[in-house]
Amino acid sequence: MKLEDKIQRNFLEALLIGDRFQCSTIVKTLIQNNVPIKDIYENIIKISMYRVGELWEYNKISVATEHLASAISESILNEHYHHIAAQQKINKKVLVACIENEHHQIGIKMISDVFEMNGWITYFLGSNTPTTDLIAFAKTISPDFIAISLSIYFHLPELEKTIKSFRAVFPETPILVGGQAFRHGGQSVLLKYDKVIYQPDLYTTDLYIKNLNKYG
Repeated sequence: MKLEDKIQRNFLEALLIGDRFQCSTIVKTLIQNNVPIKDIYENIIKISMYRVGELWEYNKISVATEHLASAISESILNEHYHHIAAQQKINKKVLVACIENEHHQIGIKMISDVFEMNGWITYFLGSNTPTTDLIAFAKTISPDFIAISLSIYFHLPELEKTIKSFRAVFPETPILVGGQAFRHGGQSVLLKYDKVIYQPDLYTTDLYIKNLNKYG
């Protein structure tokens, strides 16, 4: 077993028993050893939360345990915000949210952080954002980009509804889409829509943002 795999398993085990201190210690140690935040997000927190989601789907853990694991993971993201906030901001804004009825916001929070690492001004609306409110807020800030997360595959029709509603008001604004739901397919649905970009992970998202920053 690789060291990284062992660390991820230790993090997951701590999550499942609700040991916030141990989870926090694992992440702090990685940061002290100069492990990049994106690596911690992608290879420790994301993998662990995907596994938590699978355990919940197969009734191996309770809703309470899933909620506890999510709360701990999100608290760790907030705990290390000062490591991700770019000192220099660029004049670009991204609106970040989960679709309506989608209650899992850790993945999209990490995407929001990646935008921040690259100097973007982020507006993170979190989970279960009603489409009408999402669009109303977008009108107040005129975002250069919108990023949307989908964790539950059966919410794919709701995602399409959100895209169509947003397109009716913002026909040219690119939309970035990702999330655990697409492990089960569904990417082909996005091909129907212009300027809707699917990104499978934080690394490809980071590269995409860097190209946006470079080439406009």
